[in-house]
Amino acid sequence: MKRFIPIALAALAFSALAADAGLPKLAKKATYKIGFAQTETNNPWRLALTASMQGEAKKRGWKLVYTNGNGSAAKQVSDVDSLIAQKVDAIFLSPREEKPLAPAVLKAKKAGIPVFVIDRNVDQSIAKAGRDYVTFIGSDFILEGQRAADWLIKATKGTAKIIELEGSLGSSPANDRKTGFDERIKGTPGLEIVASQTGNFTRDEGRQVMEALLQAHPDVTAVYAHNDEMALGAITALEAAGKVPGKDVIIVSIDGEKDALQAIIDGKLGATVECNPRFGPKAMTAMVDYANGKKIAIKLTNDDRFFDISNAKASLASSY
Repeated sequence: MKRFIPIALAALAFSALAADAGLPKLAKKATYKIGFAQTETNNPWRLALTASMQGEAKKRGWKLVYTNGNGSAAKQVSDVDSLIAQKVDAIFLSPREEKPLAPAVLKAKKAGIPVFVIDRNVDQSIAKAGRDYVTFIGSDFILEGQRAADWLIKATKGTAKIIELEGSLGSSPANDRKTGFDERIKGTPGLEIVASQTGNFTRDEGRQVMEALLQAHPDVTAVYAHNDEMALGAITALEAAGKVPGKDVIIVSIDGEKDALQAIIDGKLGATVECNPRFGPKAMTAMVDYANGKKIAIKLTNDDRFFDISNAKASLASSY
């Protein structure tokens, strides 16, 4: 007697098998054709990341197929589709947002192309490191937020009205930098976040948002920006409003770019937590190790420095 499996159960069984299929293999080769799906190139940090990836590929004699999402998650999904169609050996993905790019990772896996997620992560409930993609390589964004909070607590002696300039909504650095900072300052009753709004990681939007928030909160005494570009925009807005950055309003941010270090030297920015953009060597070494059959940790963390008035000048020449 034949037994028939209901279609729904058959689909579920197939889905479970697909999830357990394991990561795509990567052959050992003298040279590789790799894809790099960048999210955007609208600030110095992104340009430094792109230069690092391109420079390392050139150094190794690999062909790098580069795409630019231009700040659009939909465009970046299309870019990953293009890399899959071009049959690259591996894809390095710096996702614009966590949720929209997770299915793109699964599509690459289905096509037999290993993915290395760098800088920003994807939604782990959809695509999981070690199962659907090889590893996440990046900074500890929660720790970055915590380090910024610790500095601000000391700099303000535990009393401040804070404006928080958030990064792009839905991105892992914005989510985690907010979590790290907000949770850390909860233990200091004198610190209050009076407003929190996205400036999309850009200098001009940071300026515009700061101008608007200053109208509603003229008594602000501190700013926490999720990146240097927004902090620099906030400095411009504060100066236009007749306030003195670094005196009337204390500012802390994240990234460690050259303009931010100069702002520290000039006394306008208090401190910045480095987020190292030079991914090329670590990312491509991880790929070679993977091809050689080595076990790759599901998260590889970059080492990030901290810049304030004590070391900004000495670090300026080596910054990006």
